[in-house]
Amino acid sequence: MSVELITLGTAAGPAIRGPENGISSALVVDGAFYMVDFGLGCTRAAHQAGLRGKDLAAGFVTHLHSDHVVELPGFLLWNWGSPVDGFTAPVSILGPGRDETHPAGDSLAGTSELVAHALKAYSYDIDIRVHDEARPDLASLLRTVDLATPAHGSADAARPFDVYEDSRVKVTGILVEHPPVRPALAFRFDTDAGSVVFSGDTAECASLAVLASGADVLVHEAVNLDFYAGKGFAPAFLNHQQISHTTPEGAGRVAAAAGVGRLVLSHLAGRAEPEWWSSRACAYFDGPVDVAASGQRFAVGAALASAV
Repeated sequence: MSVELITLGTAAGPAIRGPENGISSALVVDGAFYMVDFGLGCTRAAHQAGLRGKDLAAGFVTHLHSDHVVELPGFLLWNWGSPVDGFTAPVSILGPGRDETHPAGDSLAGTSELVAHALKAYSYDIDIRVHDEARPDLASLLRTVDLATPAHGSADAARPFDVYEDSRVKVTGILVEHPPVRPALAFRFDTDAGSVVFSGDTAECASLAVLASGADVLVHEAVNLDFYAGKGFAPAFLNHQQISHTTPEGAGRVAAAAGVGRLVLSHLAGRAEPEWWSSRACAYFDGPVDVAASGQRFAVGAALASAV
């Protein structure tokens, strides 16, 4: 079995502060691929990486901040149907449902509604292409799932739960801390060749170390708090960065607690040289640390992963 991680985009958002694509990753398992988040630029990045819609198995959304889902509609529309070498068989899209802790949660979209509203918004285009280009009906190919997650603060909130399984991968998830966004999820992909965990957006979180225990690769977000403090951002914005994200030191502590084989820093919020990020993580984690760039590839094996 061959397994490859591709960091299609590594930037935080929604501001554009550098050349990197928005956050998105692909895990390629024996030729089929699984998308995790759909940040700005992921559609072109996936194509440039050689990924085609016909090989898409499933997509996963960690949470519903715009920088993680903004290009989900575009990705589906650019990768659907034979004329674009796209998918013609059912594809699952899985992510959080409505936020039951939000005062207006009953009226705010979860993952299934996000997809449904996108299909409605592009219904004219979709209808034309079905009848003019002999494409299959897009809605009938999408299996959208609002994941059932434990209640925030409950005993089950710190335990992994089943998300998805097919002949190539088993995916489990866990709730992470990204206030005020709920649910916010991390995902673990287990294959016969190795395991990869995606943190999503989170503060330093003990439950993530539980999910990532013994994994070959942990892809973890990181924030440079000094960058934002030095730019004179409002106190509320600085507070969000501090309580909702993880410093590279924190990512190193999580990686060490989980005993992972390799730490890949991604979703980098704030600007700094790669050595700045890696040196801080390495102070707490003695395994390999990579500061990911858009389009970087990592071979995942039974031992450690290697960057390509």
